[in-house]
Amino acid sequence: MTIAEERQSLVESGLFLPLMEDFYTVQGEGFHTGTPSYFIRIGGCDVGCHWCDVKESWDANRHPPTAIEDIVLKAKESRAKSGCKTVVITGGEPATYNMTPLTSLLRQEGFVIHLETSGAYPFSGLWDWVCLSPKKTKPPTSEWYQVANELKVIIFNKHDYIWAEDHAKQVNKDCRLFLQPEWSRSERVTPELVDYVMANPQWCVSLQTHKYLKIP
Repeated sequence: MTIAEERQSLVESGLFLPLMEDFYTVQGEGFHTGTPSYFIRIGGCDVGCHWCDVKESWDANRHPPTAIEDIVLKAKESRAKSGCKTVVITGGEPATYNMTPLTSLLRQEGFVIHLETSGAYPFSGLWDWVCLSPKKTKPPTSEWYQVANELKVIIFNKHDYIWAEDHAKQVNKDCRLFLQPEWSRSERVTPELVDYVMANPQWCVSLQTHKYLKIP
């Protein structure tokens, strides 16, 4: 087995992951908006949302396979400076990979672990909070609806409200529901979205507040 083949085998097992970036910031979206968090962004996604604002994450080959021990070490170094125990694993689509090895190590170190996922791939990992954000190009597998703590649907056009309600019918009874305007159309979409939420109070509004704050 060549070094490249061995490295690929480790990625497939979840012991190495294509790390795009990791950074300490404030959560900008959904239920935990405003919460200081350490983000781990995993490269690789074939869901292909045309409005994705992190398209550079799609090609996993652009991001070096990194040992999960090194990923956790950097999270610990950040916590030592900030005191923050919340880790958000995002992408790309992190569920493309086996998340159990990484999340097991993070849990051993006492982190609170959040996931942001489209749910397009099978469930894996140990999570304290799961934000499910389904996409039309590759809808979630059924198992994600029962473990989702938060359903966050991006609103780009009027049909997305129907899409949102279809998914809201499938999540568990304790799942929090959020509608979020797509950033490039936010000025146009937001007034209608606010009216929709006021008329359907089971939903809440999510905004990309990190973009207004001009932080990562």
